[in-house]
Amino acid sequence: MNPEAFDLIDDVRNYKLFIDGVWVRSSRNACTEDFNPADGTLFARVHQAGAEEVERAIAAAHRAADSWGKILVGEREAFLLNLRDVIKRRTPEIRDALIDECGSAFFKALWEIDYVVDLLQSAVGDIRHLFGETMPMSMPGQLSMSVRRPLGVIAGIAPFNSPFLLSMKKIVMALAAGNTFILKPSEETPVSGLLIADLFAEAGLPPGVLNVIPGQREDVGAALMADPRIRMVTFTGSTRTGRMLAVEAARNLKRFTLEMGGKSPLIVLGDADLDYAVDAAAFGIFLHQGQVCMASSKVIVEAPLFDAFCERFVAKTKGIKVGHPRDPETVVGPLIRPSQCAFIDGHLADATAKGAQIILGGSHEGQYFQPTVLTGVTTDMRIYHEESFGPVVSIFKAADAEEALTIANDTAYGLSAAVITNDLQKAFDLSMRLESGMVHVNDCTISDEPHVPFGGVKNSGFGREGGRYSMEEMTEVKWVTVQMGKRQFPF
Repeated sequence: MNPEAFDLIDDVRNYKLFIDGVWVRSSRNACTEDFNPADGTLFARVHQAGAEEVERAIAAAHRAADSWGKILVGEREAFLLNLRDVIKRRTPEIRDALIDECGSAFFKALWEIDYVVDLLQSAVGDIRHLFGETMPMSMPGQLSMSVRRPLGVIAGIAPFNSPFLLSMKKIVMALAAGNTFILKPSEETPVSGLLIADLFAEAGLPPGVLNVIPGQREDVGAALMADPRIRMVTFTGSTRTGRMLAVEAARNLKRFTLEMGGKSPLIVLGDADLDYAVDAAAFGIFLHQGQVCMASSKVIVEAPLFDAFCERFVAKTKGIKVGHPRDPETVVGPLIRPSQCAFIDGHLADATAKGAQIILGGSHEGQYFQPTVLTGVTTDMRIYHEESFGPVVSIFKAADAEEALTIANDTAYGLSAAVITNDLQKAFDLSMRLESGMVHVNDCTISDEPHVPFGGVKNSGFGREGGRYSMEEMTEVKWVTVQMGKRQFPF
């Protein structure tokens, strides 16, 4: 990373803010400590933005918006391809940051980077497909058309679980559409956001087009929501925070997209390939320690297959390696913070007190939570309704496909769902009736591509991210008419 991005104090990097193309310290000299979740060691200290830094970032992005919005599409394409090459070259550095700051397993960190490379290549194609249209008019000699224009300044609030992928997904599409951007990275993973700024700077991004300002939500988030120069806010995180942002966005008449929590169901029907279903369910819940909004936390198995599924799933889970994320064999690494372990402990205590059975796991050492499997979960238990955000899965028995659908839809969330079956009729029928923004047949609930309409319904989200869907959210339509000849006015 650029040496100007940090001060080295007592062998610990003290990272600065990135505003208007320059690395700057907090005017209050306010820093927070950033810990490695794998071993609890101090990973970094990070300067925190206050009112002065937020104002500087907004002013810089606002100044840069006009010129960036006017550059030729070929220039934007060239920049994104150059950024792709920078990321490829710096892959080991990015991978190590995701492991050390986020607790990402080795393979998961590489997957994030590969996704972003694909995202940049996809965005290059999307730039030339930002279309308007012509429309017939009733007035003689009148040409009517719509054009799409950038919004201006967009602010993004990113999560900790995939900080590189989910931040880049917002930034890249906003810039591709001609907007400038201010990123508030997660308070748990600020260095990953600052690394993104360094990558963009190396790729030659003009000053002000991207600004990265770590800080507390009450300092940074509130100021971004209140300022009229911010035209849109895009958020990924908890439903609780998303609700508050939606209220503030409405109060300030800002556009917003929300990607929030999930209680994503995986339905396994009686005709499914048992081993395949077990593999899909295991990947769907244990990727990144279950800290994934799409995680298959509810597995619903049709009765004839239930006992065999539970037996094989437990056997499969026992073979999953829990350990340090730098070990390439590790699947389940540490949770992001100690309080998350306590939160899951509360879910398990509540469930077992009300009759659920833990058939595997249920304990943790430090921030390493053992893969945990429950049966007998009922509607009066917190874990039935709430997102654990950990390596914990509840397996339900359903009498038939209809009961499976009822259990799947009995949630306030609606992000992702999956159905495993060889019955094409049932697959399509369930896909249409599942209350979910995304449904995957013969797959798990975790799936994403740069160009698809990613998003949920109910308490899981508002709006869509990905490809042209992001471009539509991040631009506004302008109606233009041209009168050829003279219009005949009635008076």
